[in-house]
Amino acid sequence: MPKYNNKNIVLHELIGLGVEVVNSSDVYQMGIRGTVIDETKNMLVVRASSGVKRIQKKTSTFKFITEKDAFTVSGVEINFRPHERIEKSLKFYGRRRA
Repeated sequence: MPKYNNKNIVLHELIGLGVEVVNSSDVYQMGIRGTVIDETKNMLVVRASSGVKRIQKKTSTFKFITEKDAFTVSGVEINFRPHERIEKSLKFYGRRRA
């Protein structure tokens, strides 16, 4: 399991992490909690207690929950295809505090 911290969370795999939508332009998506089961360029697919939900990354803020910690991430920082995120999120990596 990778060692997540506030700075490198934008570079790691998100599938399998717990997630909560803490802010969204869609008020019906705020507060959704569950596990990330898939990811596309623009969406996180989350298995919540009420079913599978598709949440737009760009207009949302997420709290990712690991075994020990929780990290808040703006969707703009992760609004890339999963395999491109490592390269493109480096500009956000430098701005985040460790």
